[in-house]
Amino acid sequence: MRVLIFAPHNDDEVLGVGGTIAKLAASGNEVFVCEVTTWKENPDGFEKIQKQAVQAHDILGVKDTFFLNIPVVHVKETPTHIKNKKFQDVVNEIRPEMAFIPHIGDMHVDHGETAQAAMVALRPIGNPQLKAIYAYETLSETEWNIPNTSNVFIPNAWSDITETFDKKIEAMKCFTTQLREFPHPRSLEAIKSLARLRGSTIGVEYAESFSAIRIVL
Repeated sequence: MRVLIFAPHNDDEVLGVGGTIAKLAASGNEVFVCEVTTWKENPDGFEKIQKQAVQAHDILGVKDTFFLNIPVVHVKETPTHIKNKKFQDVVNEIRPEMAFIPHIGDMHVDHGETAQAAMVALRPIGNPQLKAIYAYETLSETEWNIPNTSNVFIPNAWSDITETFDKKIEAMKCFTTQLREFPHPRSLEAIKSLARLRGSTIGVEYAESFSAIRIVL
């Protein structure tokens, strides 16, 4: 099975789907990651973090990584036809059977815009092979927005990552420019706490939770 993860920023995919990526890859699935934005204002910085991303993906077993290089916080300002083509080109190349996208109600505008553009590219017409789309949660984005009925993250699907949680943590450690000390949510301790909370929901040690957007049985 071919699996595609859209990440607004470098490390979002590890925070939200890292354990599941490792789990799927270990089971023989082909996993691809598309990272949408880049810090254009700091060439040295974006080259460094993209190298960190590739290192993290190697740990998780990602087959290939795509970088769209849209400037951070400028996804919304990118002309729609240009943005949609970038997303569509990746989908056309991978032809995913399963996809993960950020939660549309996340606080950072790049997350919502990524979710919208991804859903355009993943429309069922033209993607008969696509059987499942899930939205994932991202620490410091999903839980920090103004809570209301239109942007709340409601998990209704879980992935047991007990066997791959260590790989998720190892991959996250590659992002030395992004990690913070606890109690910041982008800390190793917070990542572990969320995974244990989600795991307790389904009676396992560690889990990641998702919101199922479309499932074709």
